[in-house]
Amino acid sequence: MGSSFGRALRVTVFGQSHSPAIGGVVDGLPAGEPVDMGRLARFMARRASAGKKWATPRHEADAPEFLGGLNPAGRTCGAPLAFVIRNENTRPQDYDNLRRCPRPGHADYVATVKYAGEQDPSGGGHFSGRLTAPLCVAGGVCLQILERRGVRVGAHLQRVAGIDDERFDPTGPTPEELAAPGEKAFPVIDDGAGERMRAAIEEARMACDSVGGVIECVATGVPVGVGDPMFDGLENMLARALFGVPAVKGVEFGLGFAASDLRGSQDNDPFCVRDGRVATATNNAGGINGGISNGMPIVVCVAIKPTSSISRPQTTVNLDELAEEPLRVRGRHDPCIAPRAVPVVEAVVACVLLDAMLCDGAAAACGGAPDRQTTTREAVTHE
Repeated sequence: MGSSFGRALRVTVFGQSHSPAIGGVVDGLPAGEPVDMGRLARFMARRASAGKKWATPRHEADAPEFLGGLNPAGRTCGAPLAFVIRNENTRPQDYDNLRRCPRPGHADYVATVKYAGEQDPSGGGHFSGRLTAPLCVAGGVCLQILERRGVRVGAHLQRVAGIDDERFDPTGPTPEELAAPGEKAFPVIDDGAGERMRAAIEEARMACDSVGGVIECVATGVPVGVGDPMFDGLENMLARALFGVPAVKGVEFGLGFAASDLRGSQDNDPFCVRDGRVATATNNAGGINGGISNGMPIVVCVAIKPTSSISRPQTTVNLDELAEEPLRVRGRHDPCIAPRAVPVVEAVVACVLLDAMLCDGAAAACGGAPDRQTTTREAVTHE
């Protein structure tokens, strides 16, 4: 199974939705980086379902147990960072029938064929959104390291059920603006839009159905020159990792598909000088040209499909009898995955950006954000 991503920084996740534990390994972290466990716990709580009416009633503590990679002082020691998260609130019996009756929209059928029926179907097994918890541990650590290098990452719900939130300023949101949605129970910029989104989610839940959404994520402070052209571009790296998040069906940068309706004179970002540095007046490119960061904020949007597991009756095929039959999915599922996926997107973006910066040398293992703009890549002393 392809359960790893990254080059200089390699992230691996393991486990299944209802196995005794899930976990991860992060190899390649710079040594000597302190990990604030309280802050990591607060980041993990953003993904958790406890106390959220619009989320699954399955509640897990999601407290990582670190097995290696940290020294007694709580700093990274250069060894792979390894951890487990115990699964304590499991009900595998809810999924007994899925080996023979796959859920529409889910990976049950393809997993049955690919793994000859030997896969764990409970809660989706290794295909479950439960595996985003270890992604958040890895990303939560990377976010702390990036901030010490002047890079900040934030995300919010841009859209749910056709209801739009405000957008981040693509030319440079402040750190406070980036952090604000994540400090709310429902991660939006405009609370009025959030109320309408929650009403739409509740309407879908009462109809035994689900809705999807779009997440906008922005990273500021990424130095110029990170990434490579063609197949090792920054967009390539981000898209590959983001598509590994369950339920992601689309990724776009800057204006994305909307740029195809414009003329070049409208889409091009004019260069300008801002605060003594080369910048662009607009950011339609989303901070990346030719696969390489241009110093503007990285802007990426991620489309999340409606939750596949719904209790509304659907039609499936009984694989034992090769006959169609009705299916009513049991179990505990989110009527909308997108709100809890916001910190997951932040986590994955953070892992990829740190990986790309380590690969590139723009902010090496003991580096920091450049204090001035250059046209060549320079070694930077860590303060």
